[in-house]
Parts: sequence; structure tokens; C-alpha cells
Amino acid sequence: MNILLLGSGGREHAMAVKIASSDRCTRLFVAPGNPGTALVPKCANVGLDALDFPSVKDFVLKNDVQMMVVGPEAPLVAGITDFFAETPGLKNVKVIGPNRAGAQLEGSKDYAKDFMARHAIPTAGHRTFTAETIEAGKRYLSSLRPPYVLKADGLAAGKGVLILDNLKQACDELSNMLVHGKFGDASAKVIVEEFLSGVELSVFVLTDGKHYHILPSAKDYKRIGEGDTGLNTGGMGSVSPVHFADAAFMQKVEERIVQPTVKGLLHDGIRYKGFIFVGLMAVANEQTGELDPYVIEYNARMGDPETESVFPRIKSDVVELFEHVWQGNLQQIGLDVDTRSAACVMLVAGGYPEKYEKGKVIGGIGDVEDSMVFHAGTTLSNDGRLLTNGGRVLCVTSLAQSMPVALLKSYQEADKINWDGKYFRHDIGQDLLKMMI
Repeated sequence: MNILLLGSGGREHAMAVKIASSDRCTRLFVAPGNPGTALVPKCANVGLDALDFPSVKDFVLKNDVQMMVVGPEAPLVAGITDFFAETPGLKNVKVIGPNRAGAQLEGSKDYAKDFMARHAIPTAGHRTFTAETIEAGKRYLSSLRPPYVLKADGLAAGKGVLILDNLKQACDELSNMLVHGKFGDASAKVIVEEFLSGVELSVFVLTDGKHYHILPSAKDYKRIGEGDTGLNTGGMGSVSPVHFADAAFMQKVEERIVQPTVKGLLHDGIRYKGFIFVGLMAVANEQTGELDPYVIEYNARMGDPETESVFPRIKSDVVELFEHVWQGNLQQIGLDVDTRSAACVMLVAGGYPEKYEKGKVIGGIGDVEDSMVFHAGTTLSNDGRLLTNGGRVLCVTSLAQSMPVALLKSYQEADKINWDGKYFRHDIGQDLLKMMI
């Protein structure tokens, strides 16, 4: 079948490789794609705006597209799944991605918190405030212990979360968000929540709305600096699996979070066929000493850069999985996962996540051996040279029998790639390795 994949980053490149490897895929179109996806067999980039639904419709009909996989969150929150379900000629296209109501799990943190409260899903204590209730928000902040967590309610391109140690600064930032529109409409509401101390990890669920598979766990690294210091980014690397997410811990995740989430969506009448990204904090129980999972956030799609370490570990035919998702019988097919570890290191432009330059010539990719290079922010010059075109530029992923070896391999191959101003963190996964000693 012909398949359309929406998106342009490293996540979509990793997904494209796996989708195109399926015998069920005749042709894969990526909109808009990147220079990396253009090199994937069976794959062609197309100049479509994923938020221009009529243009997507015309392309799907003209090119006999039978399945559409939605990579990023914006089209989902805008309702592209609903558009296909309601438009003659598109109803039978197998769309992998939740409808608008389901995507609200990511589109509104206030909605997600209410959903968790309704369905008894463990999360941090919290309250939501608007410009009209800002003084109450400041009083609530003063009742909490530092650090203080402020979250913009809506989509803010991964930049809408602030974690602050100083109460006055937290109150000032609450004003900046609610009154001065620091994150635009996304911060018309702000969630103030208790800080959870623990270790973060990501759990991914593929569901047909009733049945589900839990994909490999992963951990990503958001801050720009070594030792998790500095500004937040879109992600500086990831590893999979997370060693402490053993069978006992994952049973808690499944029973306390995954099952009530899927059942809650079904109970609320929400049509959900796609991925659920559950951002978790593993918190030590003071009484038992065991790790308990708490939900930090939901996303309605796969994470980035976690996809770059999770998807290479999926041995199953993902298109076959997607077909069962659409048909509502995901329980009829198993999930086969590579037992090896995966480690990905993100190479970024100098200055990122603040001001950075584009258009730097990239060299050395052809020297990379036995590792995967996923394009996140690249473009081609008129004369065919590969150039930087974003803050996060390339991701190097390696598979190995152990995490230390996978990390070593990714770093060795990352050193072969060069451009003026290239930067990457040298401590991806090191926190987990220390925990294993």
C-alpha cells in the first residue's frame, strides 16, 4: 500500500526507515521530510504542509494513499484525524493518530490533569491558574517547597515548562506567563504543580483504543549541558531500555497507568488509534524503598529523540501493527523487540537552544559505520551539499549487546561527523550506568 508519513525530523526519519522496510509498504511519502528520509528506499519527500488539511486530502486522493501516520503533535491537536473521518473519500484511509479529543492529552495539560484525576492515575499535586486568579497562584506557590514547577497549558514547542528554585522568581515567571504571554496563547492557563524527585523515563504505548502494546522504554536528556545543566532543549540524546524499568516496575506502570489510561479513553468515548507517550517519574517510596511511577505528562505521539532509540529496537513489521490498530484487533498480533540496547546522541548547532547559525556544511556522514544517522535539521544546497538547517541537526544511533558498548559506538561515530560549531553532550546515559554499578 501507499503510505503518507507527516513530519520532518529525526523521529520521522527513524519511523520512515522502519515503515519502508515492511513488505506491506509499496511507496512511502514523507511530508515534508528531510534529506535523510529522501535516501530511504521506497521513500519520496513531498512538499505538503501537514496543517493544510485540504492539500493533504488532495495528495492522498491523487496518490492512492491508504494509510497515514502522523508524526508530530500539531496536526493531531488541530484535528486531522477528525478531518479524515468526516470527509468523503478519506474515511477508509487508515490514520494512525488519535482524534482531536484524544490529542488533548497533549494539547492541554489542564485537560490531562483532569483526565488523570477522573481515572485515578498517579501524578503530582497541582492547581491551574489564569490571569484572573494569579494572586491565588502565588499563594499556592508559597505553600509548596522548592523547586517550583510551572507548566503552560497548551503547546509551546517543548519550551513551556519552567522549574525554578527561587519563590520570587517563580511568582515573577507566573506573571510573565499569564499576564505578559511569555508562551503566547499556550500560557493563558498555567499549571503549578509539586516537584517530584526521582528519575525520569518514557514509556510508549501503541493502542487501538481498547487493546495495547507497551513499546520499549527509553530515557531522554533534555538539558543542553553536561550533568543535566543549562537550558532545556528538544532533546540531546536517548537510551533504550531503561535498566531499572524491570518487570516489577513495568507491572506497576501497566496496572496503575497504562490500563487506566486506555480504559479511561474508552470510558470517555474518545476514539484513540495511535501512540501514547507517557512521561514518567520513578519516585522512591519512603515506606517500601521501591520505585513507584507517576505521570509527568502525556503526549499523543512518539517522542523525539526517544523514537531514534526505540524504533530501531522494534523487530515486528510496524505496518502490520498499524493495520491491526486501525482494525481494532491489536491483541491478535504480538510485539517482537530486539534485546540489544540502543543509544542515540544528538548533534546540535553551536549556540542552540538560543541563537544559532544555519547553513554550515556537514561532512563525514559517509564515514559512519555500523550506526544509524537520522536527520533532524538538515537541508541541501543548490549544488547538493548537506547543510545544517536547525538547532538539532543529526542523531547517531547504535545498537549493541550492552548499553556501555552502544554508547561508546555512538560517540565514536559522532566524532566522524563535522561542521563548524558542532556540539553534543558527552554524558548521555552515564547517570543510568552509575546506577547499575
